Amino acid sequence: MPAKTVNEYLDKFPIWRSELECLHKLFSETGLDEGIKWGAPTYALNGKNVVGFAAFKSYFVIWFFQGFYLKDAAKVLVNAQAVKTKALRQWRFESLKDINEDLVRVYIKEAIQNQVDGKVVKITRGVTYNISPFLEECISFDHCLKSSFYALSKSKQKDYSNYISEAKREATKISRLEKITPMILAGSGLHDKYKTS
Repeated sequence: MPAKTVNEYLDKFPIWRSELECLHKLFSETGLDEGIKWGAPTYALNGKNVVGFAAFKSYFVIWFFQGFYLKDAAKVLVNAQAVKTKALRQWRFESLKDINEDLVRVYIKEAIQNQVDGKVVKITRGVTYNISPFLEECISFDHCLKSSFYALSKSKQKDYSNYISEAKREATKISRLEKITPMILAGSGLHDKYKTS
């Protein structure tokens, strides 16, 4: 069962209890709003996450939600998932003696100031795809079909494009295009009939 308070969270990690209590004390000094998000202690300013901490099997961490902007003069921050994570950085520890309280305060203070200054990595979400060359060529000859296709959401465009490009034979591509043309003109997605409301 997920923790609902910081104390409940600390109780879940007896092997890290002293270390997490130390971080909790440091974070409590900041004046940030304390809460539990994603099952771990999180500290926010005006509803925006700034820092948090978490425990794992062989280490514990401080999370900086906009850590990308931290100067990291001590070179302590890592990006745990470089491909997926743009802004988040973590500082890993393996024991209580690893926690330099003064340095942690410097990093937290900078993270708070960055939040005040509005330094936020903009996350772009969305679907990207390359339109099937066959589909692109076919719709280029029909203005109504082309405008209807590009009026669809990116995910629907991608579904239609994949549906055409997955066909091996040109005859199959043509029959699939004939099938989907009225659906595109109607503004429907390829899989809409399978979706429940």
